[in-house]
Amino acid sequence: MSLETSVNIASHLPAMARRQPDNLAVTLWSGESLTFKELDEASGTLARGLESVGIGRGVLTVLMVKPSLDFFTLTFALFKCGAVPVVVDPGMGIKNLGVCLAEAQPEAFIGIPKAHAARILFRWAKGTIRTNVTVGRRWFWGGYTLDAVSRRGQADVEYVLATTGPDETAAILFTSGSTGVPKGAVYTHGNFSAQVEMIRQTYGIKPGEIDMPTFPLFALFDPALGMAAVIPDMDASRPADVKPENIIEPILRHGVTNMFGSPALIDKVGRYGEAHGVKLPSLKRAITAGAPVPARVLERFSNMLSPDAQVFTPYGATESLPVCSIGSAEVLSETREKTEQGAGICVGRPVKGMTVAVIRISEEPIKEWSEALRVPRGEVGEIAVKGPVVTRSYLNRESETKLAKITVPGSADCYHRMGDLGYFDDEGRLWFCGRKSHRVVTSNETYYTIPCEGVFNAHPKVYRSALVGARHHSRVEPVLVVQLEAGVQESKDLRQELLSLGAAQPLTKKIQTLLFHKSLPVDIRHNSKIFREKLAVWATERLR
Repeated sequence: MSLETSVNIASHLPAMARRQPDNLAVTLWSGESLTFKELDEASGTLARGLESVGIGRGVLTVLMVKPSLDFFTLTFALFKCGAVPVVVDPGMGIKNLGVCLAEAQPEAFIGIPKAHAARILFRWAKGTIRTNVTVGRRWFWGGYTLDAVSRRGQADVEYVLATTGPDETAAILFTSGSTGVPKGAVYTHGNFSAQVEMIRQTYGIKPGEIDMPTFPLFALFDPALGMAAVIPDMDASRPADVKPENIIEPILRHGVTNMFGSPALIDKVGRYGEAHGVKLPSLKRAITAGAPVPARVLERFSNMLSPDAQVFTPYGATESLPVCSIGSAEVLSETREKTEQGAGICVGRPVKGMTVAVIRISEEPIKEWSEALRVPRGEVGEIAVKGPVVTRSYLNRESETKLAKITVPGSADCYHRMGDLGYFDDEGRLWFCGRKSHRVVTSNETYYTIPCEGVFNAHPKVYRSALVGARHHSRVEPVLVVQLEAGVQESKDLRQELLSLGAAQPLTKKIQTLLFHKSLPVDIRHNSKIFREKLAVWATERLR
Protein backbone atom coordinates (compact mmCIF):
# COMPACT_ATOMS: atom_id res chain seq x y z
CA MET A 1 0.00 0.00 0.00
CA SER A 2 1.36 3.45 -0.88
CA LEU A 3 1.65 6.21 1.68
CA GLU A 4 -0.83 8.21 -0.40
CA THR A 5 -3.58 5.63 0.19
CA SER A 6 -2.66 4.97 3.83
CA VAL A 7 -5.08 6.25 6.46
CA ASN A 8 -4.21 5.81 10.13
CA ILE A 9 -6.27 7.73 12.67
CA ALA A 10 -3.14 8.06 14.85
CA SER A 11 -1.36 10.07 12.13
CA HIS A 12 -2.94 13.26 13.49
CA LEU A 13 -0.90 12.96 16.69
CA PRO A 14 2.65 13.17 15.20
CA ALA A 15 1.37 15.96 12.93
CA MET A 16 0.23 17.94 15.98
CA ALA A 17 3.46 17.07 17.81
CA ARG A 18 5.38 18.75 14.99
CA ARG A 19 2.99 21.69 14.81
CA GLN A 20 2.64 22.41 18.54
CA PRO A 21 5.13 20.16 20.38
CA ASP A 22 5.10 21.94 23.73
CA ASN A 23 1.35 22.58 23.90
CA LEU A 24 -0.61 20.64 26.49
CA ALA A 25 -2.20 17.48 25.05
CA VAL A 26 -3.81 15.98 28.16
CA THR A 27 -3.99 16.86 31.84
CA LEU A 28 -5.66 14.98 34.69
CA TRP A 29 -7.34 16.24 37.86
CA SER A 30 -4.32 14.87 39.71
CA GLY A 31 -2.03 17.33 37.94
CA GLU A 32 -0.36 14.75 35.68
CA SER A 33 -0.02 15.91 32.10
CA LEU A 34 1.59 15.30 28.72
CA THR A 35 2.47 17.67 25.89
CA PHE A 36 1.76 16.67 22.29
CA LYS A 37 5.42 15.80 21.84
CA GLU A 38 5.46 13.69 25.02
CA LEU A 39 2.24 11.88 24.09
CA ASP A 40 3.55 11.17 20.60
CA GLU A 41 6.88 9.84 21.88
CA ALA A 42 5.33 7.78 24.69
CA SER A 43 2.74 6.19 22.40
CA GLY A 44 5.43 5.45 19.79
CA THR A 45 7.56 3.70 22.40
CA LEU A 46 4.59 1.68 23.56
CA ALA A 47 3.63 0.78 19.98
CA ARG A 48 7.09 -0.63 19.40
CA GLY A 49 6.92 -2.51 22.71
CA LEU A 50 3.47 -3.92 21.99
CA GLU A 51 4.67 -5.24 18.65
CA SER A 52 7.58 -6.97 20.41
CA VAL A 53 5.15 -8.96 22.60
CA GLY A 54 2.87 -9.95 19.72
CA ILE A 55 0.31 -7.13 19.75
CA GLY A 56 0.61 -5.72 16.26
CA ARG A 57 -1.33 -5.08 13.12
CA GLY A 58 -4.79 -6.65 13.08
CA VAL A 59 -4.58 -8.11 16.61
CA LEU A 60 -7.91 -7.65 18.42
CA THR A 61 -7.00 -6.26 21.84
CA VAL A 62 -9.36 -5.70 24.74
CA LEU A 63 -8.60 -2.41 26.46
CA MET A 64 -9.90 -2.01 30.03
CA VAL A 65 -8.08 0.96 31.49
CA LYS A 66 -9.57 3.87 33.43
CA PRO A 67 -9.23 7.44 32.09
CA SER A 68 -5.55 8.19 32.68
CA LEU A 69 -2.35 9.06 30.87
CA ASP A 70 -1.89 5.33 30.27
CA PHE A 71 -5.32 5.21 28.60
CA PHE A 72 -4.26 7.88 26.11
CA THR A 73 -0.81 6.50 25.36
CA LEU A 74 -2.07 2.94 25.03
CA THR A 75 -4.93 3.80 22.70
CA PHE A 76 -2.71 5.79 20.36
CA ALA A 77 -0.04 3.08 20.56
CA LEU A 78 -2.59 0.47 19.46
CA PHE A 79 -3.72 2.66 16.56
CA LYS A 80 -0.13 3.42 15.56
CA CYS A 81 0.89 -0.23 15.28
CA GLY A 82 -2.38 -1.18 13.54
CA ALA A 83 -3.73 -3.30 16.40
CA VAL A 84 -7.51 -3.21 16.91
CA PRO A 85 -8.76 -2.00 20.31
CA VAL A 86 -11.91 -3.76 21.50
CA VAL A 87 -13.77 -1.24 23.67
CA VAL A 88 -16.58 -2.40 25.93
CA ASP A 89 -18.56 -0.43 28.51
CA PRO A 90 -18.09 -1.92 32.01
CA GLY A 91 -21.53 -0.57 32.86
CA MET A 92 -23.22 -3.12 30.58
CA GLY A 93 -22.87 -5.78 33.31
CA ILE A 94 -20.79 -8.90 33.80
CA LYS A 95 -23.05 -11.16 31.73
CA ASN A 96 -23.10 -8.85 28.70
CA LEU A 97 -19.36 -8.27 29.01
CA GLY A 98 -18.78 -12.00 28.79
CA VAL A 99 -21.02 -12.32 25.74
CA CYS A 100 -19.31 -9.39 23.99
CA LEU A 101 -15.80 -10.69 24.59
CA ALA A 102 -16.75 -14.20 23.54
CA GLU A 103 -18.08 -12.79 20.27
CA ALA A 104 -15.07 -10.56 19.70
CA GLN A 105 -12.60 -13.44 20.09
CA PRO A 106 -9.75 -11.11 21.14
CA GLU A 107 -6.14 -12.28 21.05
CA ALA A 108 -4.80 -9.83 23.65
CA PHE A 109 -6.01 -8.21 26.85
CA ILE A 110 -4.68 -4.95 28.32
CA GLY A 111 -6.18 -3.90 31.61
CA ILE A 112 -5.80 -2.77 35.20
CA PRO A 113 -5.38 -5.52 37.84
CA LYS A 114 -9.11 -5.49 38.66
CA ALA A 115 -9.97 -6.13 35.00
CA HIS A 116 -7.53 -9.04 34.80
CA ALA A 117 -8.96 -10.53 37.99
CA ALA A 118 -12.44 -10.38 36.47
CA ARG A 119 -11.11 -11.90 33.23
CA ILE A 120 -9.79 -14.90 35.16
CA LEU A 121 -12.81 -15.24 37.44
CA PHE A 122 -15.41 -15.05 34.68
CA ARG A 123 -13.27 -16.81 32.05
CA TRP A 124 -13.60 -14.01 29.50
CA ALA A 125 -12.47 -15.12 26.02
CA LYS A 126 -10.43 -17.86 27.67
CA GLY A 127 -9.96 -19.78 24.43
CA THR A 128 -8.58 -16.90 22.33
CA ILE A 129 -6.51 -14.54 24.51
CA ARG A 130 -2.80 -15.28 24.18
CA THR A 131 -1.12 -12.07 25.36
CA ASN A 132 -1.79 -10.16 28.58
CA VAL A 133 -0.51 -6.76 29.63
CA THR A 134 -1.21 -5.41 33.12
CA VAL A 135 -1.42 -1.65 33.72
CA GLY A 136 -0.21 -1.53 37.30
CA ARG A 137 0.85 -4.37 39.56
CA ARG A 138 0.74 -7.82 37.95
CA TRP A 139 -0.61 -10.61 40.14
CA PHE A 140 -0.69 -14.35 39.43
CA TRP A 141 -1.86 -14.35 35.82
CA GLY A 142 1.50 -13.82 34.12
CA GLY A 143 2.06 -11.87 30.96
CA TYR A 144 3.74 -8.47 30.83
CA THR A 145 3.48 -5.27 32.81
CA LEU A 146 3.02 -2.00 30.94
CA ASP A 147 6.37 -0.81 32.28
CA ALA A 148 8.07 -3.89 30.82
CA VAL A 149 6.40 -3.31 27.44
CA SER A 150 7.55 0.31 27.49
CA ARG A 151 11.15 -0.74 28.24
CA ARG A 152 11.08 -3.16 25.32
CA GLY A 153 10.01 -0.34 23.02
CA GLN A 154 12.83 2.07 23.84
CA ALA A 155 14.74 3.20 20.76
CA ASP A 156 16.55 6.25 19.43
CA VAL A 157 14.49 6.47 16.23
CA GLU A 158 10.98 7.80 15.65
CA TYR A 159 8.27 5.15 15.42
CA VAL A 160 6.85 4.66 11.92
CA LEU A 161 3.07 4.23 11.86
CA ALA A 162 1.50 1.17 10.27
CA THR A 163 0.34 1.99 6.74
CA THR A 164 -3.26 1.00 7.32
CA GLY A 165 -5.86 1.54 4.62
CA PRO A 166 -9.12 3.50 4.95
CA ASP A 167 -11.18 0.27 4.96
CA GLU A 168 -8.93 -1.52 7.46
CA THR A 169 -10.46 -2.21 10.86
CA ALA A 170 -9.30 0.34 13.45
CA ALA A 171 -11.42 -0.57 16.49
CA ILE A 172 -14.44 -2.51 17.70
CA LEU A 173 -16.77 -0.28 19.71
CA PHE A 174 -19.56 -2.09 21.49
CA THR A 175 -22.93 -0.40 21.79
CA SER A 176 -24.16 0.08 25.37
CA GLY A 177 -26.98 -2.45 25.02
CA SER A 178 -29.41 0.09 26.47
CA THR A 179 -31.81 -0.42 23.55
CA GLY A 180 -31.02 -4.05 22.71
CA VAL A 181 -28.24 -6.58 22.85
CA PRO A 182 -24.72 -5.01 22.85
CA LYS A 183 -23.16 -5.27 19.39
CA GLY A 184 -19.60 -4.59 18.25
CA ALA A 185 -19.58 -1.84 15.62
CA VAL A 186 -16.61 -2.32 13.29
CA TYR A 187 -14.85 1.03 12.89
CA THR A 188 -12.34 1.55 10.09
CA HIS A 189 -9.54 4.10 10.02
CA GLY A 190 -11.59 5.85 7.34
CA ASN A 191 -14.60 6.08 9.68
CA PHE A 192 -12.51 7.67 12.42
CA SER A 193 -10.78 10.10 10.06
CA ALA A 194 -14.15 11.19 8.67
CA GLN A 195 -15.49 11.71 12.19
CA VAL A 196 -12.58 13.97 13.08
CA GLU A 197 -13.13 16.08 9.97
CA MET A 198 -16.91 16.29 10.41
CA ILE A 199 -16.62 17.33 14.05
CA ARG A 200 -13.99 19.93 13.11
CA GLN A 201 -16.13 21.41 10.34
CA THR A 202 -19.50 21.21 12.08
CA TYR A 203 -18.37 23.00 15.23
CA GLY A 204 -15.51 25.13 13.93
CA ILE A 205 -12.94 23.60 16.29
CA LYS A 206 -9.40 24.93 15.90
CA PRO A 207 -6.01 23.64 17.12
CA GLY A 208 -5.05 25.18 20.44
CA GLU A 209 -8.50 24.87 21.99
CA ILE A 210 -9.00 23.18 25.36
CA ASP A 211 -11.57 20.42 25.74
CA MET A 212 -13.21 18.72 28.69
CA PRO A 213 -14.41 15.29 27.47
CA THR A 214 -16.39 13.66 30.27
CA PHE A 215 -16.88 10.51 28.18
CA PRO A 216 -13.48 8.77 27.70
CA LEU A 217 -13.93 7.73 24.05
CA PHE A 218 -14.57 11.32 23.02
CA ALA A 219 -11.25 12.29 24.58
CA LEU A 220 -9.47 10.36 21.83
CA PHE A 221 -10.58 12.91 19.23
CA ASP A 222 -8.82 15.75 21.03
CA PRO A 223 -5.22 15.12 19.90
CA ALA A 224 -6.49 14.63 16.35
CA LEU A 225 -8.28 17.99 16.57
CA GLY A 226 -5.29 19.69 18.17
CA MET A 227 -7.16 20.28 21.42
CA ALA A 228 -5.82 19.77 24.92
CA ALA A 229 -7.91 17.32 26.96
CA VAL A 230 -8.72 18.26 30.57
CA ILE A 231 -9.92 15.11 32.35
CA PRO A 232 -12.09 15.93 35.39
CA ASP A 233 -12.34 14.04 38.68
CA MET A 234 -15.43 11.88 38.13
CA ASP A 235 -16.64 8.35 37.51
CA ALA A 236 -17.06 8.44 33.75
CA SER A 237 -19.45 5.47 33.92
CA ARG A 238 -21.85 7.38 36.21
CA PRO A 239 -22.12 10.94 34.88
CA ALA A 240 -25.30 11.69 36.85
CA ASP A 241 -23.33 11.27 40.09
CA VAL A 242 -20.74 13.91 39.20
CA LYS A 243 -19.96 16.68 41.66
CA PRO A 244 -20.67 19.88 39.69
CA GLU A 245 -17.72 21.62 41.37
CA ASN A 246 -15.39 19.01 39.82
CA ILE A 247 -16.56 20.14 36.37
CA ILE A 248 -16.82 23.88 36.95
CA GLU A 249 -13.50 24.42 38.74
CA PRO A 250 -11.22 22.97 36.00
CA ILE A 251 -13.22 24.75 33.28
CA LEU A 252 -12.47 28.05 34.99
CA ARG A 253 -8.87 27.16 35.91
CA HIS A 254 -7.82 25.90 32.45
CA GLY A 255 -10.00 28.21 30.34
CA VAL A 256 -11.80 25.26 28.73
CA THR A 257 -13.33 26.23 25.38
CA ASN A 258 -15.15 23.00 24.45
CA MET A 259 -16.97 20.47 26.59
CA PHE A 260 -18.76 17.18 26.00
CA GLY A 261 -21.17 15.81 28.57
CA SER A 262 -24.14 13.47 28.71
CA PRO A 263 -27.59 15.07 29.19
CA ALA A 264 -27.57 13.92 32.84
CA LEU A 265 -24.26 15.66 33.51
CA ILE A 266 -25.27 18.82 31.66
CA ASP A 267 -28.48 18.87 33.70
CA LYS A 268 -26.75 18.46 37.06
CA VAL A 269 -24.08 21.08 36.34
CA GLY A 270 -26.73 23.45 34.95
CA ARG A 271 -28.87 23.16 38.08
CA TYR A 272 -25.86 23.88 40.26
CA GLY A 273 -24.89 26.83 38.09
CA GLU A 274 -28.39 28.29 38.27
CA ALA A 275 -28.50 27.94 42.06
CA HIS A 276 -25.07 29.49 42.60
CA GLY A 277 -24.93 32.07 39.81
CA VAL A 278 -22.03 30.36 38.03
CA LYS A 279 -20.76 31.70 34.70
CA LEU A 280 -18.43 29.85 32.29
CA PRO A 281 -17.18 32.62 29.98
CA SER A 282 -14.36 30.61 28.37
CA LEU A 283 -16.68 27.96 26.87
CA LYS A 284 -17.30 28.51 23.16
CA ARG A 285 -19.57 25.50 22.94
CA ALA A 286 -20.87 22.54 24.89
CA ILE A 287 -21.86 19.33 23.14
CA THR A 288 -24.27 16.82 24.63
CA ALA A 289 -25.52 13.56 23.14
CA GLY A 290 -26.72 10.09 24.02
CA ALA A 291 -30.39 10.82 24.62
CA PRO A 292 -32.99 13.55 23.94
CA VAL A 293 -32.19 16.73 25.87
CA PRO A 294 -35.12 18.70 27.37
CA ALA A 295 -35.21 22.38 26.46
CA ARG A 296 -35.13 23.46 30.09
CA VAL A 297 -31.84 21.59 30.52
CA LEU A 298 -30.37 23.44 27.52
CA GLU A 299 -31.72 26.73 28.88
CA ARG A 300 -30.18 26.32 32.33
CA PHE A 301 -26.75 25.43 30.96
CA SER A 302 -26.90 28.09 28.24
CA ASN A 303 -27.48 30.74 30.91
CA MET A 304 -23.96 30.01 32.24
CA LEU A 305 -22.39 30.71 28.84
CA SER A 306 -21.49 33.91 27.04
CA PRO A 307 -24.17 35.25 24.63
CA ASP A 308 -22.42 33.92 21.53
CA ALA A 309 -21.85 30.39 22.91
CA GLN A 310 -24.31 27.51 22.51
CA VAL A 311 -25.08 24.00 23.65
CA PHE A 312 -25.15 21.71 20.61
CA THR A 313 -27.00 18.41 20.50
CA PRO A 314 -25.65 16.19 17.70
CA TYR A 315 -27.80 13.24 16.68
CA GLY A 316 -26.21 9.89 15.96
CA ALA A 317 -25.33 6.50 17.41
CA THR A 318 -22.30 4.31 18.04
CA GLU A 319 -22.68 3.05 14.46
CA SER A 320 -22.83 6.53 12.95
CA LEU A 321 -21.88 9.86 14.52
CA PRO A 322 -22.50 12.70 13.81
CA VAL A 323 -25.63 12.62 11.65
CA CYS A 324 -27.42 15.89 12.42
CA SER A 325 -26.85 18.81 14.77
CA ILE A 326 -28.79 21.73 16.26
CA GLY A 327 -27.84 24.51 18.63
CA SER A 328 -29.60 25.68 21.78
CA ALA A 329 -30.39 29.08 20.22
CA GLU A 330 -32.65 27.51 17.60
CA VAL A 331 -34.19 25.10 20.11
CA LEU A 332 -35.04 27.76 22.69
CA SER A 333 -36.28 30.35 20.20
CA GLU A 334 -38.29 28.08 17.91
CA THR A 335 -38.46 24.30 18.17
CA ARG A 336 -39.07 24.12 21.95
CA GLU A 337 -42.65 25.35 21.58
CA LYS A 338 -43.39 22.75 18.90
CA THR A 339 -41.92 20.00 21.08
CA GLU A 340 -44.32 20.96 23.88
CA GLN A 341 -47.19 20.65 21.38
CA GLY A 342 -46.25 17.10 20.39
CA ALA A 343 -43.99 17.61 17.38
CA GLY A 344 -41.15 15.50 18.78
CA ILE A 345 -37.61 16.78 19.35
CA CYS A 346 -35.84 18.59 16.52
CA VAL A 347 -32.32 17.23 16.03
CA GLY A 348 -31.43 19.69 13.30
CA ARG A 349 -30.18 19.39 9.75
CA PRO A 350 -27.85 16.71 8.39
CA VAL A 351 -24.18 17.61 8.80
CA LYS A 352 -22.14 18.13 5.65
CA GLY A 353 -21.30 14.80 4.01
CA MET A 354 -24.23 12.86 5.48
CA THR A 355 -27.34 11.66 3.65
CA VAL A 356 -30.40 11.14 5.85
CA ALA A 357 -33.55 9.41 4.67
CA VAL A 358 -36.86 8.60 6.34
CA ILE A 359 -38.19 5.27 5.08
CA ARG A 360 -41.26 3.17 5.70
CA ILE A 361 -41.28 1.34 9.03
CA SER A 362 -40.40 -2.34 8.78
CA GLU A 363 -39.17 -5.04 11.13
CA GLU A 364 -37.64 -7.04 8.28
CA PRO A 365 -34.18 -6.80 6.65
CA ILE A 366 -33.97 -4.58 3.58
CA LYS A 367 -31.37 -5.99 1.20
CA GLU A 368 -30.98 -3.15 -1.31
CA TRP A 369 -31.59 0.56 -1.27
CA SER A 370 -34.35 2.02 -3.42
CA GLU A 371 -35.67 5.56 -3.49
CA ALA A 372 -39.13 4.01 -3.28
CA LEU A 373 -38.39 3.24 0.39
CA ARG A 374 -38.71 6.92 1.31
CA VAL A 375 -41.91 8.23 2.86
CA PRO A 376 -43.32 11.70 2.05
CA ARG A 377 -41.92 14.71 3.91
CA GLY A 378 -43.78 15.19 7.20
CA GLU A 379 -44.65 11.51 7.58
CA VAL A 380 -43.11 9.54 10.45
CA GLY A 381 -40.85 6.71 9.34
CA GLU A 382 -37.60 4.96 10.17
CA ILE A 383 -34.40 7.01 9.98
CA ALA A 384 -31.65 5.63 7.71
CA VAL A 385 -28.29 7.33 7.16
CA LYS A 386 -25.42 7.11 4.68
CA GLY A 387 -21.97 8.71 4.78
CA PRO A 388 -18.28 8.23 5.56
CA VAL A 389 -18.84 7.84 9.33
CA VAL A 390 -21.33 4.98 8.89
CA THR A 391 -19.94 1.62 10.01
CA ARG A 392 -20.67 -1.22 7.62
CA SER A 393 -21.05 -4.21 9.94
CA TYR A 394 -21.20 -5.66 13.44
CA LEU A 395 -18.45 -8.01 14.51
CA ASN A 396 -19.50 -11.66 14.15
CA ARG A 397 -23.20 -10.78 14.03
CA GLU A 398 -24.33 -11.44 10.50
CA SER A 399 -28.08 -11.42 11.19
CA GLU A 400 -27.91 -8.08 13.05
CA THR A 401 -25.80 -6.64 10.25
CA LYS A 402 -28.37 -7.68 7.64
CA LEU A 403 -31.15 -6.15 9.73
CA ALA A 404 -29.33 -2.83 10.21
CA LYS A 405 -27.60 -2.27 6.87
CA ILE A 406 -29.03 -1.59 3.41
CA THR A 407 -26.58 -2.00 0.54
CA VAL A 408 -26.53 0.60 -2.23
CA PRO A 409 -26.44 -1.07 -5.67
CA GLY A 410 -23.32 -0.23 -7.65
CA SER A 411 -21.63 1.36 -4.65
CA ALA A 412 -19.52 0.40 -1.65
CA ASP A 413 -21.79 2.57 0.50
CA CYS A 414 -24.61 1.39 2.70
CA TYR A 415 -27.45 2.94 4.64
CA HIS A 416 -27.54 2.28 8.39
CA ARG A 417 -30.99 1.87 9.89
CA MET A 418 -30.83 3.86 13.13
CA GLY A 419 -33.69 2.01 14.79
CA ASP A 420 -35.19 5.46 15.41
CA LEU A 421 -38.35 7.07 14.08
CA GLY A 422 -38.71 10.60 12.82
CA TYR A 423 -39.72 12.92 9.98
CA PHE A 424 -38.47 15.93 8.03
CA ASP A 425 -40.18 19.31 8.31
CA ASP A 426 -40.55 21.80 5.45
CA GLU A 427 -37.23 23.44 6.36
CA GLY A 428 -35.25 20.21 6.00
CA ARG A 429 -34.86 19.65 9.72
CA LEU A 430 -35.13 16.16 11.19
CA TRP A 431 -37.50 15.57 14.11
CA PHE A 432 -36.89 12.61 16.41
CA CYS A 433 -39.94 10.63 17.53
CA GLY A 434 -38.36 7.81 19.58
CA ARG A 435 -37.07 4.28 19.11
CA LYS A 436 -38.88 2.05 16.65
CA SER A 437 -39.09 -0.70 19.27
CA HIS A 438 -40.68 1.70 21.80
CA ARG A 439 -43.71 2.80 19.79
CA VAL A 440 -46.99 1.82 21.43
CA VAL A 441 -49.36 0.07 19.04
CA THR A 442 -52.94 -0.32 20.25
CA SER A 443 -55.96 -1.73 18.48
CA ASN A 444 -56.90 1.77 17.34
CA GLU A 445 -53.71 3.73 16.72
CA THR A 446 -49.94 4.04 17.12
CA TYR A 447 -48.30 6.32 19.67
CA TYR A 448 -44.72 7.56 19.30
CA THR A 449 -42.91 8.05 22.60
CA ILE A 450 -41.00 11.33 22.24
CA PRO A 451 -43.85 13.46 20.79
CA CYS A 452 -46.27 12.25 23.48
CA GLU A 453 -43.79 12.68 26.33
CA GLY A 454 -42.91 16.20 25.16
CA VAL A 455 -46.44 17.36 25.89
CA PHE A 456 -46.30 16.22 29.53
CA ASN A 457 -42.64 17.11 30.08
CA ALA A 458 -43.60 20.76 29.52
CA HIS A 459 -45.10 20.80 33.05
CA PRO A 460 -42.54 22.46 35.37
CA LYS A 461 -42.99 19.80 38.06
CA VAL A 462 -42.15 16.91 35.70
CA TYR A 463 -38.50 15.80 35.62
CA ARG A 464 -39.07 13.26 32.84
CA SER A 465 -41.70 10.82 31.62
CA ALA A 466 -41.99 7.66 29.58
CA LEU A 467 -44.83 6.41 27.42
CA VAL A 468 -45.16 2.63 27.51
CA GLY A 469 -47.62 0.01 26.34
CA ALA A 470 -49.08 -1.95 29.26
CA ARG A 471 -51.27 -4.99 28.87
CA HIS A 472 -54.63 -4.44 30.55
CA HIS A 473 -57.71 -6.64 30.09
CA SER A 474 -56.01 -8.48 27.18
CA ARG A 475 -55.28 -5.31 25.25
CA VAL A 476 -52.42 -2.83 24.96
CA GLU A 477 -53.07 0.46 26.73
CA PRO A 478 -50.90 3.61 26.47
CA VAL A 479 -49.61 4.50 29.93
CA LEU A 480 -47.60 7.56 30.88
CA VAL A 481 -45.08 6.96 33.66
CA VAL A 482 -43.95 10.20 35.33
CA GLN A 483 -40.90 11.02 37.44
CA LEU A 484 -41.40 14.31 39.26
CA GLU A 485 -38.81 16.93 40.09
CA ALA A 486 -36.97 16.35 43.38
CA GLY A 487 -39.08 17.39 46.35
CA VAL A 488 -42.37 17.44 44.40
CA GLN A 489 -45.11 15.19 45.76
CA GLU A 490 -47.76 13.54 43.61
CA SER A 491 -51.30 14.75 44.17
CA LYS A 492 -54.75 14.59 42.64
CA ASP A 493 -54.42 18.19 41.47
CA LEU A 494 -51.08 17.51 39.75
CA ARG A 495 -52.48 14.38 38.13
CA GLN A 496 -55.40 16.40 36.78
CA GLU A 497 -53.09 19.16 35.50
CA LEU A 498 -51.08 16.58 33.56
CA LEU A 499 -54.17 14.88 32.13
CA SER A 500 -55.46 18.30 31.08
CA LEU A 501 -52.19 19.01 29.29
CA GLY A 502 -52.59 15.76 27.39
CA ALA A 503 -56.26 16.38 26.60
CA ALA A 504 -55.36 19.68 24.92
CA GLN A 505 -53.34 17.97 22.18
CA PRO A 506 -54.83 15.61 19.56
CA LEU A 507 -51.79 13.39 19.86
CA THR A 508 -52.23 12.68 23.58
CA LYS A 509 -55.91 13.23 24.31
CA LYS A 510 -56.61 9.48 24.56
CA ILE A 511 -53.84 8.84 27.10
CA GLN A 512 -55.88 8.49 30.27
CA THR A 513 -53.66 6.32 32.47
CA LEU A 514 -50.89 8.02 34.40
CA LEU A 515 -48.54 6.40 36.93
CA PHE A 516 -45.91 8.07 39.11
CA HIS A 517 -42.48 6.46 39.52
CA LYS A 518 -39.80 7.48 42.01
CA SER A 519 -36.89 7.14 39.57
CA LEU A 520 -37.17 5.88 35.99
CA PRO A 521 -34.61 3.19 35.14
CA VAL A 522 -31.91 4.54 32.81
CA ASP A 523 -28.76 3.34 31.06
CA ILE A 524 -25.36 3.35 32.72
CA ARG A 525 -23.37 5.03 29.93
CA HIS A 526 -25.33 8.28 29.71
CA ASN A 527 -27.77 8.00 32.65
CA SER A 528 -30.38 9.40 30.25
CA LYS A 529 -31.82 6.65 28.04
CA ILE A 530 -34.97 5.32 29.69
CA PHE A 531 -35.50 1.56 29.85
CA ARG A 532 -39.08 1.64 28.63
CA GLU A 533 -39.18 -2.15 28.28
CA LYS A 534 -38.72 -2.52 32.05
CA LEU A 535 -41.30 0.18 32.71
CA ALA A 536 -43.87 -1.56 30.49
CA VAL A 537 -43.61 -4.67 32.67
CA TRP A 538 -43.83 -2.54 35.83
CA ALA A 539 -46.88 -0.65 34.51
CA THR A 540 -48.62 -3.90 33.54
CA GLU A 541 -48.17 -5.17 37.11
CA ARG A 542 -49.53 -1.93 38.55
CA LEU A 543 -52.68 -2.10 36.43
CA ARG A 544 -53.65 -5.60 37.57
